[in-house]
Amino acid sequence: MSSSSDKTDPCKPEACAIQDCLQQNNYNESKCSKIIDNLYLCCKKYYEKNGSDKQTTCCPKFNLLQLKLKQRELGKIDAEMVDSRKG
Repeated sequence: MSSSSDKTDPCKPEACAIQDCLQQNNYNESKCSKIIDNLYLCCKKYYEKNGSDKQTTCCPKFNLLQLKLKQRELGKIDAEMVDSRKG
């Protein structure tokens, strides 16, 4: 059964899965790459269906999504972890 939120934010399950994954993996984005890919693919389908001018809370804006997809194609998949320890 889908809620009205699922209709306005069809990628909400994917967005929530990212948050769960990040929390479980100490915010190490590289451990959640597949889940992030799933969100971006969901968002791509959303924009293809609804138009690039539409917005949804769970997806980056269309132009940013295009950039993210291009970066992932080029192998720039994950955010870099910053080591805050002084050595």
